[in-house]
Amino acid sequence: MKKGIHPDNYRLVAFKDMSNGDTFITRSTVNTRETIEIDGTEYPLVKLEISSTSHPFYTGKMKLVDTAGRVDKFRNRYKKHFEAKKK
Repeated sequence: MKKGIHPDNYRLVAFKDMSNGDTFITRSTVNTRETIEIDGTEYPLVKLEISSTSHPFYTGKMKLVDTAGRVDKFRNRYKKHFEAKKK
């Protein structure tokens, strides 16, 4: 890396997908309050609702992960449009 161009807090951070429990480590400057121990090393932890390991686009599965019911609300609101397309 080039010296002097990265922030001081640019470090290894663990990102955990809460929908499937998958964890990956990458560099980031994100501020965190939690930590996690992986292979005997402690990393700052960032919890994600969805990542590339659980997103339908990347997995090829059409499973929708929706914790707040937003998809159902959308489908109910535009139900008549969906039914017209199916015919």
